[in-house]
Amino acid sequence: MDEKTPTYGGYSNQIVVDENYVLRIPSSLPPAGAAPLLCAGITTYSPLKRFGVKPGDRVGVVGLGGLGHMGVKIARAMGAEVTVFSTSPRKQEDAKRLGATNFVVSKDPEAMKSVAGRFNVILDTVSGAHDMNAYLNALRRDGTLVVVGVSVEPAPILTFPMIIGRRRMAGSIIGGIRETQEMLDFCGKNNIPSDVEVIAIKDLEKAYDRTVKGDVRYRFVIDMTTL
Repeated sequence: MDEKTPTYGGYSNQIVVDENYVLRIPSSLPPAGAAPLLCAGITTYSPLKRFGVKPGDRVGVVGLGGLGHMGVKIARAMGAEVTVFSTSPRKQEDAKRLGATNFVVSKDPEAMKSVAGRFNVILDTVSGAHDMNAYLNALRRDGTLVVVGVSVEPAPILTFPMIIGRRRMAGSIIGGIRETQEMLDFCGKNNIPSDVEVIAIKDLEKAYDRTVKGDVRYRFVIDMTTL
């Protein structure tokens, strides 16, 4: 930088990057559908891989949003049987379309009881305050609850469900360059783009307002030719 020329960050037309930090987008992925993979894709791929999800495993995904919809797609491509937990019954059809086998309304106590001790891994993508203890109870012995949603509210955790079932609770955040490239190659091979709505730059504020309201399926992507 010459400290005089204005820079535009993510809205730049050109950028010079060290080759060690460049990623290759597989040709099978549409650019718009690939863009959110660099956030939501790696955020969900990394813990699913780290905790050994394999064919035949049962994976739960809490919340069907920008992160959750990628968690469903990736876990399904890894061969897992996927269950979506959501407070909204309206998302059941979307969950099935994305690859989920089962859908549980998390506000229904009986539905939550029915899946106790079922899952190898549960990916919690919810950013708001919620009860995580119910998901600890849904884990099998040696199962893992992985938190990737960021909440500013403290979450009380009961230790007995973890102790009695040798369960784990962990956190995860994105991944390094090597793992991100691995994720992109995996998504390219398995035809897993993010579900996006492409918008013009002039619609950015409207898109932000819709995001705050949860009115997006499931990521907005800016068409940079409109800049």
